[in-house]
Amino acid sequence: MRQPDGKPASLPRVYWFVLACLALGGCSPSERSSSASLAGEQGRGGAMLAYEHDVQLLLPQAQIVPRLQATREACETARFGACNVLRIEQGAGRAEITLRIAPAGVEPLVAMAAEGGEMGQRVTTAEDLADAVDDTRRRQERLQAQQQRLDQLASRKDISVTDLIALSKEQAGIENDLQALAQVAAGHQRRLDTNRVTLSFQPTGASSRSSHLSQAFSNLLDNLADGAVDALEKGSYALPFLILAFPLLMLWVWLWRKFVRRRT
Repeated sequence: MRQPDGKPASLPRVYWFVLACLALGGCSPSERSSSASLAGEQGRGGAMLAYEHDVQLLLPQAQIVPRLQATREACETARFGACNVLRIEQGAGRAEITLRIAPAGVEPLVAMAAEGGEMGQRVTTAEDLADAVDDTRRRQERLQAQQQRLDQLASRKDISVTDLIALSKEQAGIENDLQALAQVAAGHQRRLDTNRVTLSFQPTGASSRSSHLSQAFSNLLDNLADGAVDALEKGSYALPFLILAFPLLMLWVWLWRKFVRRRT
């Protein structure tokens, strides 16, 4: 299209607006929501950290139960690696599932659970298990050394039957303690090798006012509990003075009555 002077006519502004809309439309809401992800974590450089993730997933009301069931099935069938369901809770319009999975499976599992919705608040925490692991190892080494000494005593030929029976009881006790510590150590290692993930499914567009009210009531109960504790603590300081003041008050009343009787 040319103008009368032979120069090409510029495109109307509406054309540029349409082109801009088409360019922006290439990124649909579903693609933007799917770009949000939550990667699993694991301690690096020898750090003994146990990671936990709390994720809020916003979904249409009709998709909450199917997404919960799909997440449970994916975990139980080890779709994204070894996984164990720890807890499931369903309420009016909401659901929650807690599971433990290897770090590599956290991201695909959360992405699958958030399909058709979007991710809300995400909180990741880590607990340092270095002291607990070291304490368990020291206790195991101490019990193993004690077990070896008892085995040496039990192998002596000059040991009496009574002493042998006593040694057998101590050996059995040490063996039970070692088995209990082995279970504790296995639990620590499981927490280090996997991530605990809690997925909270909530309806999209839920009233923020109701959430604020629930939070206000929750804070109210906490404030009432704290106030009651403070009142009891302050009252405990005043209690000894009240105990001492009561007999003094009774003595003052008795003296006052006696003085009044004398005057009459």
